[in-house]
Amino acid sequence: MSNARFRPATLVPPPAVYAVGLVLSWWLDRQWPLAMPYLASVRWLGWGLLVVSGCLMIWSAFTIWRHRTTVNPYRGASTLVQSGPYAFSRNPIYLADAILYAGIWLLMQSGWPLLLAPLVWAIMRFGVIRHEEAHLQAKFGSSYTDYCRRTARWLGRSKGK
Repeated sequence: MSNARFRPATLVPPPAVYAVGLVLSWWLDRQWPLAMPYLASVRWLGWGLLVVSGCLMIWSAFTIWRHRTTVNPYRGASTLVQSGPYAFSRNPIYLADAILYAGIWLLMQSGWPLLLAPLVWAIMRFGVIRHEEAHLQAKFGSSYTDYCRRTARWLGRSKGK
């Protein structure tokens, strides 16, 4: 029997992926500034995204805890959560992380977070999410497949996995 049934084989801690991307962006900006001054008028949007991210993160974590399962990406899920923010996103915590990343990018006023965003996305998609999805498929089978058909990975409705 596959280990995926018991726990995801997550390669990296998800918050660290975003944090390393932002720290690296900050460091690169100190070495080789890549300012985006035309974003000065939308700094308020950055703060707004931080608030949205925090609210989504709290709502997502509360929903998971209410269903008595784990937010730890190295532990196996005991329940397939499909309510709350999980009704419109299969990854609302990672969506909140991405919104936080975007908010900090706007506040930094640097092009580096934007340039590093595809790398951050790829590491999340293939180093974290792929393993979590394999775990959920192995553990919950057709229930998870049905959920994937109804709910997009990031946001909205899905047309399949």
